[in-house]
Amino acid sequence: MRRPVLALASALLLAAVAGCAHTSGSPATSGDRASATSSSASTARAGDAAAPLAEGPGPQTHYSVATQPSAGSCHYRADASQPLPDPACTPGALSPAVTQADLATTICRKGGYTGGIRPPASVTDVEKRKNAASYGYTGSLHDAEYDHLVSLELGGDPNDPRNLWVEPPSPGHQSGAGVNNPKDAVETRLHTAVCGGKVTLSAAQQAIAADWSTAEARLGLK
Repeated sequence: MRRPVLALASALLLAAVAGCAHTSGSPATSGDRASATSSSASTARAGDAAAPLAEGPGPQTHYSVATQPSAGSCHYRADASQPLPDPACTPGALSPAVTQADLATTICRKGGYTGGIRPPASVTDVEKRKNAASYGYTGSLHDAEYDHLVSLELGGDPNDPRNLWVEPPSPGHQSGAGVNNPKDAVETRLHTAVCGGKVTLSAAQQAIAADWSTAEARLGLK
Protein backbone atom coordinates (compact mmCIF):
# COMPACT_ATOMS: atom_id res chain seq x y z
CA MET A 1 0.00 0.00 0.00
CA ARG A 2 3.02 2.31 0.27
CA ARG A 3 3.29 2.98 -3.50
CA PRO A 4 -0.23 4.43 -3.85
CA VAL A 5 0.40 6.62 -0.78
CA LEU A 6 3.69 7.84 -2.21
CA ALA A 7 2.05 8.52 -5.58
CA LEU A 8 -0.71 10.52 -3.86
CA ALA A 9 1.85 12.53 -1.87
CA SER A 10 3.80 13.28 -5.04
CA ALA A 11 0.67 14.45 -6.81
CA LEU A 12 -0.24 16.77 -3.93
CA LEU A 13 3.28 18.21 -3.89
CA LEU A 14 3.22 18.91 -7.63
CA ALA A 15 -0.16 20.64 -7.29
CA ALA A 16 1.18 22.84 -4.49
CA VAL A 17 4.22 23.82 -6.57
CA ALA A 18 2.00 24.66 -9.52
CA GLY A 19 -0.21 26.79 -7.28
CA CYS A 20 2.81 28.69 -5.95
CA ALA A 21 4.07 29.29 -9.47
CA HIS A 22 0.66 30.76 -10.46
CA THR A 23 0.57 32.95 -7.36
CA SER A 24 4.11 34.21 -7.88
CA GLY A 25 3.15 35.16 -11.45
CA SER A 26 0.47 37.58 -10.27
CA PRO A 27 2.86 40.35 -9.18
CA ALA A 28 4.56 40.10 -12.57
CA THR A 29 1.20 40.64 -14.24
CA SER A 30 0.63 43.69 -12.03
CA GLY A 31 4.09 44.88 -12.92
CA ASP A 32 3.24 44.55 -16.61
CA ARG A 33 0.16 46.71 -16.04
CA ALA A 34 2.24 49.26 -14.15
CA SER A 35 4.78 49.25 -16.96
CA ALA A 36 2.05 49.76 -19.54
CA THR A 37 0.59 52.61 -17.48
CA SER A 38 4.02 54.21 -17.18
CA SER A 39 4.51 53.83 -20.92
CA SER A 40 1.14 55.45 -21.61
CA ALA A 41 1.99 58.31 -19.28
CA SER A 42 5.27 58.84 -21.08
CA THR A 43 3.46 58.84 -24.40
CA ALA A 44 0.97 61.38 -23.07
CA ARG A 45 3.77 63.60 -21.84
CA ALA A 46 5.49 63.36 -25.21
CA GLY A 47 2.22 64.34 -26.86
CA ASP A 48 2.04 67.51 -24.81
CA ALA A 49 4.21 69.22 -27.44
CA ALA A 50 2.33 71.44 -29.88
CA ALA A 51 0.60 69.43 -32.56
CA PRO A 52 1.37 70.35 -36.18
CA LEU A 53 -0.87 73.14 -37.43
CA ALA A 54 -3.53 72.25 -39.95
CA GLU A 55 -3.01 72.99 -43.61
CA GLY A 56 -5.63 75.08 -45.37
CA PRO A 57 -6.51 75.32 -49.05
CA GLY A 58 -3.98 78.09 -49.70
CA PRO A 59 -4.35 81.14 -51.96
CA GLN A 60 -7.35 81.04 -54.28
CA THR A 61 -8.15 82.86 -57.49
CA HIS A 62 -11.68 83.37 -56.20
CA TYR A 63 -12.64 83.49 -52.53
CA SER A 64 -16.05 82.67 -51.09
CA VAL A 65 -17.39 83.56 -47.65
CA ALA A 66 -16.21 80.79 -45.32
CA THR A 67 -18.56 79.17 -42.84
CA GLN A 68 -17.90 80.43 -39.32
CA PRO A 69 -18.36 78.65 -35.95
CA SER A 70 -21.86 78.89 -34.54
CA ALA A 71 -22.78 82.02 -32.59
CA GLY A 72 -21.49 82.06 -29.02
CA SER A 73 -19.47 78.86 -29.44
CA CYS A 74 -16.03 80.52 -29.18
CA HIS A 75 -14.50 82.20 -26.15
CA TYR A 76 -11.50 84.50 -25.86
CA ARG A 77 -8.82 83.16 -23.56
CA ALA A 78 -8.89 84.82 -20.16
CA ASP A 79 -5.42 83.70 -19.02
CA ALA A 80 -3.37 86.31 -20.87
CA SER A 81 -2.65 90.02 -20.81
CA GLN A 82 -3.50 90.42 -24.50
CA PRO A 83 -6.48 89.13 -26.52
CA LEU A 84 -6.01 85.50 -27.56
CA PRO A 85 -8.43 83.34 -29.56
CA ASP A 86 -10.17 80.15 -28.56
CA PRO A 87 -7.82 77.33 -29.64
CA ALA A 88 -10.81 75.10 -30.37
CA CYS A 89 -12.19 77.62 -32.87
CA THR A 90 -9.02 79.33 -34.08
CA PRO A 91 -5.97 77.05 -33.74
CA GLY A 92 -4.31 78.49 -36.82
CA ALA A 93 -3.97 77.08 -40.33
CA LEU A 94 -1.12 77.19 -42.81
CA SER A 95 -0.91 77.81 -46.52
CA PRO A 96 0.53 74.83 -48.43
CA ALA A 97 2.07 77.36 -50.83
CA VAL A 98 4.65 78.47 -48.23
CA THR A 99 7.39 76.13 -47.01
CA GLN A 100 10.88 76.53 -45.58
CA ALA A 101 12.30 75.52 -48.95
CA ASP A 102 10.53 78.21 -50.97
CA LEU A 103 10.81 81.25 -48.69
CA ALA A 104 12.78 83.21 -51.28
CA THR A 105 9.94 82.96 -53.79
CA THR A 106 7.06 83.43 -51.34
CA ILE A 107 7.00 85.40 -48.10
CA CYS A 108 10.61 86.61 -48.34
CA ARG A 109 10.62 87.65 -51.97
CA LYS A 110 11.31 91.26 -52.90
CA GLY A 111 8.22 93.11 -53.97
CA GLY A 112 5.99 91.48 -51.36
CA TYR A 113 3.79 88.43 -51.17
CA THR A 114 0.68 89.15 -49.14
CA GLY A 115 -0.96 91.76 -51.35
CA GLY A 116 -1.76 89.30 -54.11
CA ILE A 117 -3.33 86.64 -51.93
CA ARG A 118 -5.64 88.55 -49.58
CA PRO A 119 -9.34 87.81 -49.82
CA PRO A 120 -11.36 90.89 -50.88
CA ALA A 121 -13.25 93.02 -48.37
CA SER A 122 -16.53 91.82 -49.89
CA VAL A 123 -15.68 88.41 -48.41
CA THR A 124 -13.89 89.34 -45.19
CA ASP A 125 -16.43 91.97 -44.11
CA VAL A 126 -19.16 89.33 -44.09
CA GLU A 127 -16.91 86.82 -42.34
CA LYS A 128 -15.92 89.41 -39.74
CA ARG A 129 -19.53 90.06 -38.73
CA LYS A 130 -20.27 86.35 -38.52
CA ASN A 131 -17.09 85.64 -36.56
CA ALA A 132 -17.90 88.42 -34.11
CA ALA A 133 -21.10 86.50 -33.38
CA SER A 134 -19.07 83.28 -33.03
CA TYR A 135 -16.99 84.93 -30.29
CA GLY A 136 -19.84 86.89 -28.77
CA TYR A 137 -17.94 90.10 -29.51
CA THR A 138 -20.25 93.09 -29.06
CA GLY A 139 -17.75 95.93 -29.20
CA SER A 140 -17.14 98.20 -32.14
CA LEU A 141 -16.02 96.32 -35.23
CA HIS A 142 -14.23 99.53 -36.21
CA ASP A 143 -11.82 98.93 -33.31
CA ALA A 144 -11.45 95.18 -33.86
CA GLU A 145 -9.27 93.48 -36.45
CA TYR A 146 -10.32 90.45 -38.47
CA ASP A 147 -6.96 88.86 -37.90
CA HIS A 148 -5.01 86.00 -39.42
CA LEU A 149 -3.71 84.19 -36.32
CA VAL A 150 -0.73 82.93 -38.32
CA SER A 151 -0.16 86.02 -40.41
CA LEU A 152 0.06 85.91 -44.19
CA GLU A 153 3.67 87.08 -43.98
CA LEU A 154 4.41 83.94 -41.93
CA GLY A 155 2.64 81.59 -44.32
CA GLY A 156 -0.79 81.54 -42.69
CA ASP A 157 -3.73 80.45 -44.81
CA PRO A 158 -5.57 83.42 -46.36
CA ASN A 159 -9.19 82.38 -45.77
CA ASP A 160 -9.33 79.19 -43.70
CA PRO A 161 -11.75 79.95 -40.82
CA ARG A 162 -9.38 78.14 -38.45
CA ASN A 163 -6.87 80.94 -39.04
CA LEU A 164 -9.16 83.96 -38.71
CA TRP A 165 -10.78 85.60 -35.70
CA VAL A 166 -12.17 88.94 -34.62
CA GLU A 167 -9.36 90.24 -32.42
CA PRO A 168 -10.61 92.73 -29.82
CA PRO A 169 -8.64 95.88 -29.00
CA SER A 170 -5.74 95.49 -26.59
CA PRO A 171 -6.08 96.78 -23.03
CA GLY A 172 -5.79 100.56 -22.89
CA HIS A 173 -7.04 101.04 -26.43
CA GLN A 174 -9.04 104.24 -26.87
CA SER A 175 -12.55 103.42 -28.00
CA GLY A 176 -13.31 104.67 -31.49
CA ALA A 177 -9.64 105.11 -32.40
CA GLY A 178 -9.73 102.29 -34.93
CA VAL A 179 -7.47 99.26 -35.16
CA ASN A 180 -4.11 99.71 -33.44
CA ASN A 181 -2.93 96.18 -32.91
CA PRO A 182 0.45 95.41 -31.25
CA LYS A 183 0.30 91.92 -32.78
CA ASP A 184 1.06 93.47 -36.18
CA ALA A 185 4.51 94.59 -35.01
CA VAL A 186 5.22 91.10 -33.64
CA GLU A 187 4.30 89.60 -37.00
CA THR A 188 6.69 91.94 -38.79
CA ARG A 189 9.57 91.13 -36.47
CA LEU A 190 8.97 87.39 -36.76
CA HIS A 191 8.87 87.71 -40.54
CA THR A 192 12.23 89.49 -40.45
CA ALA A 193 13.66 86.76 -38.21
CA VAL A 194 12.44 83.98 -40.51
CA CYS A 195 13.73 85.63 -43.66
CA GLY A 196 17.01 86.41 -41.91
CA GLY A 197 17.48 82.77 -40.92
CA LYS A 198 17.27 83.41 -37.18
CA VAL A 199 14.32 81.05 -36.67
CA THR A 200 12.64 78.45 -38.84
CA LEU A 201 9.31 79.10 -40.49
CA SER A 202 7.67 76.28 -38.53
CA ALA A 203 8.95 77.54 -35.18
CA ALA A 204 7.62 81.03 -35.85
CA GLN A 205 4.26 79.68 -36.97
CA GLN A 206 3.90 77.50 -33.90
CA ALA A 207 4.92 80.29 -31.54
CA ILE A 208 2.51 82.89 -32.89
CA ALA A 209 -0.35 80.41 -33.02
CA ALA A 210 0.22 79.43 -29.40
CA ASP A 211 0.42 82.97 -27.99
CA TRP A 212 1.39 85.93 -30.13
CA SER A 213 2.16 88.06 -27.08
CA THR A 214 4.95 85.71 -25.93
CA ALA A 215 6.07 84.39 -29.32
CA GLU A 216 9.30 86.38 -29.50
CA ALA A 217 10.36 85.43 -25.98
CA ARG A 218 9.63 81.76 -26.68
CA LEU A 219 11.85 81.93 -29.76
CA GLY A 220 14.66 83.70 -27.89
CA LEU A 221 14.28 86.88 -29.91
CA LYS A 222 13.85 89.16 -26.89
